[in-house]
Parts: sequence; C-alpha cells; structure tokens
Amino acid sequence: MNRIDQLFQNKGKDILSIYFPAGYPSLEDTLPTLQLLQDKGVDLVEIGIPFSDPLADGPVIQLAAKQALDNGMNLKKLFAQLKDARKTITMPLLLMGYWNVVFKYGVDAFLADCQACGIDGVILPDLPLEEYHEEYQAKFEAHGVYHVLLVTPETTNERMAKIEKAAKGFLYMVSTSATTGGAVEQSKEREDYFKKVASLDIPSLIGFGIRDKQSFQHAAGFSNGAIIGTAFIKALEKGNAADFIDALF
Repeated sequence: MNRIDQLFQNKGKDILSIYFPAGYPSLEDTLPTLQLLQDKGVDLVEIGIPFSDPLADGPVIQLAAKQALDNGMNLKKLFAQLKDARKTITMPLLLMGYWNVVFKYGVDAFLADCQACGIDGVILPDLPLEEYHEEYQAKFEAHGVYHVLLVTPETTNERMAKIEKAAKGFLYMVSTSATTGGAVEQSKEREDYFKKVASLDIPSLIGFGIRDKQSFQHAAGFSNGAIIGTAFIKALEKGNAADFIDALF
C-alpha cells in the first residue's frame, strides 16, 4: 500500500503536511530538514523542486527557490540527496514542482528515480488532467507514484467530478485564488467550498494561507488536515524551524 493511503487510513484527521524547497537554506539541508520534521511528528512532507518561473508561489517561496537554485539545487542533485533517505525516513514524501522541470529531465527517468528513492507522490499544478490521463497515467501507475491533483474555489462541479474520479492519495484543496503566503479570510462562501470538497470520496488537505496552530485547526475542521509552506520557510530562514513545529501541536 502506498504510504499516503496508509497515513490517511491510520490517522485520517489533523494531518500536518509541511512544504519546503529542496536545497534551502543551504544545499545540503534537504535531508536534515526531513529528519527534523519526522522527529517532530509531522505526518507528510512535500519537497519543493526549485524552479525559476513558478505560477502560484508567493514571494517567500519564490525567493527561497531562487536561493536553492543559486546554491546549485537541481533534480539530479535532489535525487542524489534522497537516494538513502528511506533508511531513516518512514513518513510519506511527495515532490512538488512544475511540469517543465520534469519534462526536461525526462518523464521516464523522473518516475524511475522517484520509485528508487521511495517518493510516494508528486504535485505538478501545471500538468493538465487530460494530458496526464492520455499520455502519462500508465507510466505513473507502473512506478507506483501518485499524481496528487488540485482543486480551487473556481473548479466547477463538472470538473471536480472528473478530478475526484482520477485522484490518487488526496486532493490538494487550494484555499484561495491568490498565490501562496497570503492570509485566508474566513467566509461562508469559502467554508461552503471546503465542505463541498470534503464531501467527495477522497481525503483532502487544505493549502495556501495556513500559517499557525489557529489557522491549521480551522482548516482541519473542514478537511483531513492542512499544508504549511510559507510560514515554515520563514522559520527555516530564521533558524527556529523546530520551535515553529512544536507550536503547531
């Protein structure tokens, strides 16, 4: 069974997922950060693949990705870092990035390296569902790598039904139409959207704008848990990542 499925089967609620870009703040920080997050009780980690031209990332993640790239991070280096990660890391791991990087690396090589490193899933926001289904789904499934799909407040009911049918692992429920890092205002409209996604026959995690214990608990009330990225990256920059995670529990 995929580790993502195991997690949602065994825990189900209040799942904490953390996002950070590989190679940040320093090139060799990827594995130590993963170990810290596991030791602190984080359930799931999304490792960002730094990219120079992101679509949905706010300024904090953009700057962190640029620093990682300047440090020398790339996919080849990331897979080399993750080669022995499963000797100590047991929690589910996902890679999150943009399709251009994967396509340039080579889809077959990317999936083979994901499988070899024990990567459970990937999040590729700019890989269209139809293209994935027609050209790549069989390859992903052959390598046991889940393609985690996103929904947004603008996703139509018809589109959401297609996503629900194709989804693996969980749905990434984007809380807002803005980029990452902004505050998420509570409203009946937004809560209705959360409830609609939560009613689907697949687990969901809410991302964008989750920054502390209060916002995490609020989001987790409408889903299986939530994803924190920007706020954790700020903690990494300040050197108080451990304290930041402790404050979430």
